[in-house]
Amino acid sequence: MNTQFKKGVLELCALTTLIGGDKYGYELADLLGRKMDISEGSVYPMLKRLQNDGYFESYLMESPNGPARKYYRITQKGREHQLQLQTQWYEFLGQVNSFFEGVEK
Repeated sequence: MNTQFKKGVLELCALTTLIGGDKYGYELADLLGRKMDISEGSVYPMLKRLQNDGYFESYLMESPNGPARKYYRITQKGREHQLQLQTQWYEFLGQVNSFFEGVEK
């Protein structure tokens, strides 16, 4: 899949995933990676940016399998941002799909 396509929706997918509950970094990267071909290295800078923008909060939780893990929790601001992005995504998708309607295959 085109890298620019993925880059544009990765933020929306991360926010949407966290609406379902808190996740630690590797867990979130793994969940996203199961749905789209992404590198783990692209997820962590995005998480840092989203946290700096106030869309996520983070906290440490002890792990039974090693060191404490950094968990991410979506904030109210993040929920509002996710809803805006989702609305924009569906509008954009509709606009793009309108180009495909009537195009002969």
